[in-house]
Amino acid sequence: MNTRTIRTRLRGTAALALLPVLALTACGSGGTPGTSPAGAQASPAPTDDPVAAVRKVDSVAALLPADVRKAGTLRIGSSVGFPPGAYYPNGPGKAPAGQDIDIADAVAKVLGVKPVRQDASFETILPALGSGKYDVGTGNFGVTTQRLKTVDFVTYINDGQGFAVKKGNTTLKKKVTDLKQLCGLTIGTGAGTTFETTLTAQKDICAKAGKKPYEVKVYSENGATLTALQQGRIDVIMSTINGLRYQAAQPAARTTFLGEYHRLDVGFAFAKNSPLTKAFQAAVDALIKDGTYARILEKWGTSASAIDASQINPPEHR
Repeated sequence: MNTRTIRTRLRGTAALALLPVLALTACGSGGTPGTSPAGAQASPAPTDDPVAAVRKVDSVAALLPADVRKAGTLRIGSSVGFPPGAYYPNGPGKAPAGQDIDIADAVAKVLGVKPVRQDASFETILPALGSGKYDVGTGNFGVTTQRLKTVDFVTYINDGQGFAVKKGNTTLKKKVTDLKQLCGLTIGTGAGTTFETTLTAQKDICAKAGKKPYEVKVYSENGATLTALQQGRIDVIMSTINGLRYQAAQPAARTTFLGEYHRLDVGFAFAKNSPLTKAFQAAVDALIKDGTYARILEKWGTSASAIDASQINPPEHR
């Protein structure tokens, strides 16, 4: 099968004017304030703050390398994209919000260090970890066999892969459980993601079944992916389970969530053999134990994705 992969990088004002993260019409990846197609207004983040009461845990902080304790900071390469993970409720330049932001900030407080967050595009963060540019990366990074070859993970939630279509689209009438259901369709997804990897790895599945191949269009901005869906340039979006479920709950998004396809553990990402992993694992476990973790997930509506304990480099779900 000769599937064409088109990397479309739509960063202009026109595309970002449709950015769903600010109008809460879908998943987005940074951008500037604007008006959604449905004219929805920007939605504020929940006001409760379960992170405020978190305090340093000396026994956990002691697990950090001495140089990190002395510096008192952690450099976080952060992909700020879409709710409920991480987004800009009040526009770029303002404070980000979301489940990933709260968990990272809570972990930093347990460790007694200040998080220094540096915005970065999703696909650039994992490669940059090896160069030492960041101490840790966040961006709803799923734990996969391929990534484990070059990156260490400390898990904090269970999310994964799912699909969504434009509301009223009956091309796909049920949950996607087999990629052959996508044959002949055009799928939009994010650059450098597990979704792109999954679709590319199985690009011959339709030809083997005697069907027309699916086409993959890859976007660096999730807001642009939604725009493409609403304008009919793609038929279906493949993205995170929690992000697509959250999106579909917003009336202005005009999307329908087609269910879970593949579950993945999600974690903080580190350079291979990082000395930080044990401290982060202990910090996540401390937050689970004292109830902060559950309150953060409840705040963002992701309690169904809770884990019982953090793991370092667990095998990919099969």
